[in-house]
Order: sequence, then C-alpha cells, then structure tokens
Amino acid sequence: MKRAIQPTSVERTMRENDFIVSKTNAKGIITYGNPIFIEFSGYSEEELLGSQHNIIRHPDMPRAAFKLAWETIQAGNEFFAYVKNMSKDGGFYWVFTHITPDYDRAGQIVGYTSVRRYPRPEAVRKIEPVYRAMLDAERAAGARGAIEAGTKVLVDIMQQSGVGYEELVFSL
Repeated sequence: MKRAIQPTSVERTMRENDFIVSKTNAKGIITYGNPIFIEFSGYSEEELLGSQHNIIRHPDMPRAAFKLAWETIQAGNEFFAYVKNMSKDGGFYWVFTHITPDYDRAGQIVGYTSVRRYPRPEAVRKIEPVYRAMLDAERAAGARGAIEAGTKVLVDIMQQSGVGYEELVFSL
C-alpha cells in the first residue's frame, strides 16, 4: 500500500519568467510535462507520465475548485485560477494557471493543456482565505455535501462582490 505524502510548510517559489506546462488526456492522465513542471513537482518524468494530474493536488485546495475547473474545461472553455500544488516531498508551490481544452480534427476534446506561471503574491494572499473558507465548509458538510458547500462559499463571495468567477480571479 502506497503511503500518502504529508504536506510540509516548505514553499518553493516560481521564478517570474518560468512557465510550467503539462498536458493530459481527456481523463486527466498526464501525457507531457516540461522540465519546469518536473522540477517543481519533484517527480521524475517517468513518475508523472501516465499519472492522474491530481498527483500534485495539495490538501489545502478545496474540492469545489477542481469541480469548477473540470466543468469549465469539459464544456470547452478556458479556465483561470490560483492553485496551491504539492511537490513529491510534501512542499508546496503556488501558481496562476490557465487550462485550455485540446481538440482533434473532428472538434472533440482529446485532452487539456495547463500553463502555469508565477502568481502575484498579493493575489495569493487574497485567495488563501477564500480557499480556507471553502475547505472549512467542505469539511463541515461531510463527504456527501462537501463540494456543494464549498461551491456555495465561492458563489456567495461572487454575489457579494457583484462579479463572476473570471472577474473575481482577475481582480485579485
């Protein structure tokens, strides 16, 4: 049985000119990762290729955020977000991500490309409490209602701000 990686407080900070790039198939299986992705993830290329992209999911990230991402990209739309990822050693790194669907010649989605770059530190400071509130709501709701509870927190914040999701992200 594989032991779960325990998160640590060790942060890796992206360099401002770096771009982390990965590609997955339509089911989220990694098919490509650039050298910077390999560096920050802490996994070898062999460990990454063929793995679910959630191999780098940090437990501080609410499940509702990933549900929103999947719904958006599976509908054929691009998705933007600030994301806290976890390295193989348990450390973490924040990114500003842009995910787009990849299409075949018939116009069917065959995968996704994610390009991540250095996040604005002030945006990370603003999104952390949002994610913490979403995660707290998810935990309080339990397994059955977790995603809905986390989503409600995000929707309430958007309504209070009078903006949609993308506007919220770009306003950070």
